[in-house]
Amino acid sequence: FYPKKYEIYAVTIDMGFENSDFSDIAKLCDDLDVEYKVIPTQIYEIIFNVRKEKNPCSLCANMRRGALHGAAKELGCNKLALGHHFDDAVETIMMNLFIEGRFDCFRPVTYLSRSDITVIRPMLYVPEKEISHFVRVSDIAPVPKKCPADGITKREDTKKALAEMERKDRGVKQRIFNAWEQSPVNRDRID
Repeated sequence: FYPKKYEIYAVTIDMGFENSDFSDIAKLCDDLDVEYKVIPTQIYEIIFNVRKEKNPCSLCANMRRGALHGAAKELGCNKLALGHHFDDAVETIMMNLFIEGRFDCFRPVTYLSRSDITVIRPMLYVPEKEISHFVRVSDIAPVPKKCPADGITKREDTKKALAEMERKDRGVKQRIFNAWEQSPVNRDRID
């Protein structure tokens, strides 16, 4: 129903974990008639076996972004839609505040001049619990997490701290997000 014509491609960055199975994603994309591409990488090998990173998340994120940008350009895309949701944003705001001393987060729309790609985050205003609920009721099979750092990261610590804050003071995550969204530095940049 959208008046502008566009094509959608689905891309998975294969991190190189053993026994990764993307067949459920491939079937879902086939059912939706969406072209699907798996981009093989050696990100796992480089981060965990070669460099033996103690804090692997930042380098991993940079390498995944590079692989995604490359795949988007190879497919001729000018937009890259990422799945960041509301809770990701609030966690990022708090991590940036407490770790880096800045009140900032990724934007809903970001133009990347070096790669000539616009990154969009269409689920930025959707809470994680709503996405999880949709996945369950739609019988979508998520790919199991295989990262050795999963559950022991600063992001996980932040997620737990925010859950406790939310338990004690309902609406705190929304207020954090609202404060970031309304901060003077963001008023001009949020679409």
